[in-house]
Amino acid sequence: MTTSDITLAARGADTILPPGRLEGLLESGRSLRVKLGLDPTAPMVTLGWAVVLRKLRHFQELGHTAVLIVGDFTARVGDPSGKSETRRRLTADEVRSYAKPLLDQFQRALLPEPLEIRWNSEWLEALDMSEILELASTVTVAQMLERSDFANRYSEGTPISIMEFLYPLLQGYDSVAVEADVELGGSDQLWNLMMGRIIQTRYGQEPQVALTMPLLTGTDGRQKMSQSLGNYIGVTEPAAEIFGKTMSIPDHLLGEWFRLAADRPAEEVDQILEGINSGRLHPAKAKRLLGKRIVSLYWGEEKATTAEADFDQRFKHREVPQDAPPFAMPTDDPVYLPGLLRSSQLAPSASQGRRLIDAGAVRIDGEQVQGYEIARARLVRKTLTVGKRRSVFLRN
Repeated sequence: MTTSDITLAARGADTILPPGRLEGLLESGRSLRVKLGLDPTAPMVTLGWAVVLRKLRHFQELGHTAVLIVGDFTARVGDPSGKSETRRRLTADEVRSYAKPLLDQFQRALLPEPLEIRWNSEWLEALDMSEILELASTVTVAQMLERSDFANRYSEGTPISIMEFLYPLLQGYDSVAVEADVELGGSDQLWNLMMGRIIQTRYGQEPQVALTMPLLTGTDGRQKMSQSLGNYIGVTEPAAEIFGKTMSIPDHLLGEWFRLAADRPAEEVDQILEGINSGRLHPAKAKRLLGKRIVSLYWGEEKATTAEADFDQRFKHREVPQDAPPFAMPTDDPVYLPGLLRSSQLAPSASQGRRLIDAGAVRIDGEQVQGYEIARARLVRKTLTVGKRRSVFLRN
């Protein structure tokens, strides 16, 4: 093991517990079993999910075995992490409908070997009542209420089902079933990962290292990336879409996205940020580099170059501003465009907005607008421009 091995294994992580244990495992020279469990609860792997998938890949590159657990059973229970109320339970059919297409997407971020793909229904469905009782006896209610989201709900009188208490136990039992040396997760999973250590100890195993990665902020620049919020980029979206959406993110996300979404080393990210802060590198040029880095990860360098050229053809050559400030779209469909021009401050009033439209001064992604009512789908994630100087980027 070299210093660079430790650097790669720890790169980008926000928590590694217990301290020093990961270095000890890496120094042992044996092949480690590195676990990542993902519940198929949505149809697409986003760049947010890919953060932990690429961390799993780092361990593969170091010669360790990636154990990817498809949580087809735990998805039916529902992870309570970060939730203020009980999740709606998914049916087995719903989970299966998500799981199959996700597998190809999971593997897009991973090496084909060394890799094990396991479905946790394999061992969780086989547990009988005595085994479930044995598992439930490993922790106390007091320990469960140490978890902040459970504690908050309990203090507020919000119901917590016993099933929700079972979720971290089942996730911990996954670590027992696959004999995990290391478990990966997002920062909201730390409590679950530490519970896995407790359960492994009770079952006579050496407790795993818990390694968590930060949650990637979505394209809106405010909330974590989520398919339900619409602020996401999927790894299987066309290369041009990935590049174009990346160009629309707020400037303050650049450091975070270079580190997490583009999986770049800290030294490179620091140089980019220093260039931006000193004025030597314009944020729009940094976003171009970021977009190409991300596209290259999932589509290759040739597609990344093509995506940038496509972006230029669609935007730059139409004189569409590439750094227009974001503006939240109204929920109406169709959208009354003069009102949108007023609310986005591109026009002082709706009546002036109508006159600008009639004069041909209003464009969507460089194309002249005709009419006052526009389908919402035609506007979302597009640049709305008045003249050559005033514009906004319309986000969900």
